[in-house]
Amino acid sequence: MTDTGNANKARNREIAQNEEAKQVSGSARVSIWAVAMVVVIGGILFTLGWLSLR
Repeated sequence: MTDTGNANKARNREIAQNEEAKQVSGSARVSIWAVAMVVVIGGILFTLGWLSLR
């Protein structure tokens, strides 16, 4: 009985670690997209401002 319980606990720990790794990589992916969008939008706004001052 305890062997099965210990095996289940070890399996659950491994599943939790895998889920945590997926969540971290997903969060990093979202952050990279957010930074890229800010850079693109900032570049467009900068260009429009620079052109309007010329």
